[in-house]
Formats: sequence, C-alpha cells, structure tokens
Amino acid sequence: MSGLPSGTVLDSVREGSFWFPPDASTTVQYVDPVFYYILALTTFFFVAIVGAGAYFAVKYRKRSDADRTHPSAGSHRLEAILAILPTLLMATIFWFGFRGYMNMAIPPSDAMEIRVTGQKWFWTFEYPNGARFSTSETETRAADGIETALVVPLGKPVKLLGSSRDVLHSMFIPAFRVKKDVMPNRYTVVWFEATQVGTFDFFCTEYCGKDHSRMISKVIVKEQADYDAWIAEELKRSSGPADGSKLFAKGGCAACHSLAGEKGVGPALNGVFGREEAMADGTIIKVDENYIRESIVNPTAKVVAGYAPVMPPFAGTFSDEELDALVTYIKEQK
Repeated sequence: MSGLPSGTVLDSVREGSFWFPPDASTTVQYVDPVFYYILALTTFFFVAIVGAGAYFAVKYRKRSDADRTHPSAGSHRLEAILAILPTLLMATIFWFGFRGYMNMAIPPSDAMEIRVTGQKWFWTFEYPNGARFSTSETETRAADGIETALVVPLGKPVKLLGSSRDVLHSMFIPAFRVKKDVMPNRYTVVWFEATQVGTFDFFCTEYCGKDHSRMISKVIVKEQADYDAWIAEELKRSSGPADGSKLFAKGGCAACHSLAGEKGVGPALNGVFGREEAMADGTIIKVDENYIRESIVNPTAKVVAGYAPVMPPFAGTFSDEELDALVTYIKEQK
C-alpha cells in the first residue's frame, strides 16, 4: 500500500504511559488491570526469589572442607503451600482474563458493523450505508484533502467484521486494546467503543510479505455529528459494494430459498441470521456470517434438518467481494 508520509511519528509513540499507548476505548478497563496485576505478581516473586537465592548463597557459602551433610526431612505443609498458592494466583489471572475475553468476544446487539478486508498491502473499509474505500488510495485522497482511515463515531459500539483476500493479516488498534487476525474464506469479529476524539494507530501485526511494515493506517474518532457529515460525503465519492440482491437473483437462489418465510426446497432465509438451526446430524448451529458463507460455497457441509443435501456448491462462482455482498444481503432479510 501507499504508506504514511515520510517522517510521520506514530501517535502511540508520542502519547500514553510508560507501559501503554493512550487509553481510548471501554476495553481498557478489562485489559490494563490484568496487565498491572500480572506485572505486580511477577515483580514481587522475582524480587522474592532472587533475594532469597542471594541470601542463601551468602549464608550457606562454603567456609571449610568439613562434611556438614545430613538427611533432610520433607514438609507436607510447605509442599501444600507451594501447590495451592500458585494455583489460586493462576485462577485469579484466568478469571480476570476470561471476563475481558468474553466482553471483547461478544459485540453489543446495537453495534455498528464495519467490514474490514485485509489485502497485500492495504485495508478496505466498508460502512453500513455503502460507503467504501481502501487505504491503497492514501496518496491520491491526501492530495485532495480527504481522510484515509477507519473513521468511527465517539461513544458508539463498533463491530469490525474482518476477512482477508490473500494471506493472514491482523487488525491491531493499541489505544483501543483490541487485536484480531483476519483470514481468507472466513470472518472474524472484534468490537470496541471509543471514548476519546482523536487519531489512533491501526496496524497489521501479522507478517504478510515484503511490504508488511507499510501496512499502517489510522482510526479517526469523531463526534457523532461530524461522523454523520463525513460518511455522507464519503458515500458521494464511493462506488459502493456489489449489489447483494442482484447476486441473489443471478445465482438463482430465489428458486429454492424464500425471503418471505415459505418453506421451499431449501429453508427460508428471512430472519435466519442469529437464529439457532438444527442440523441433519443433530447438532445445533447458530447462524452467523461464517455459516452463511460456508452454506454458499459448500452447502452440504452442514445441512439443515428436514432438507435434502441437493444445493450445488457455489465455490468459484462468486468472488470474495461478491460473497461478502451476498452474506450482507442475507443478514439484512428480516
């Protein structure tokens, strides 16, 4: 991709504490305390163990050749303490970490969804209203005075639905304390809620080829009114994504799948997103983006109970961009 201008100093280098970049999202409350807790524990035990080792090395240093060996007696109390105390400390670390993980893994139901696609070596951002651009346009947009970054509103949950066109990439926003890999042929999810207006770093933290180090972007947090004005202007200059309704018709999907609730050769698709479906093998699947995509490219992998595995695979029929559009279209059917 076209990188940042020469000499640009990253915001996280200029700001933040000794240990962390700026704290600019609600996720901070789950990440930072765990880090400081582990830091305090490891510092305490490092000092205690090294101090005890130095003390015993001096106290019991060799002073003569006299034989002072004697049988040592075991201590069940000491063994119990050394087994139970670390277990309790590890359990507290697990609990605090698990709470944070569950918070970050499940986006709020009212989160605004932005699709993020990684590609060597740039990011593409697609917004709910159809605005869409990539950071490969950095230089041409900058020359026109147009921002090239992931732009989000202040104080609103934002869900990033990530995927990759080629190799493994990784979305990382240090100030928001969120990181998630993006992979080909599947979707991954991470969310945040920004608490400060400003500009923050957006990195790829998975080595993805020779220009990996240039795959740097920004997150710009705006007040809601400023965000609304920006997204309206962006929509005017955006070509927009592929049309999911046209792709649905092109693929002949309506011949087997109703969008109005009637049962056909295949299950009705209206309201299917987020619903739990029983499969032919007895398992229960919650319908998410990955399930919808898999059902298009490899429909016999998971067949809904009560339906025959007769749908042909569409792998190779649609491009990745068209698959994204189809998944979005099906998600929107209520």
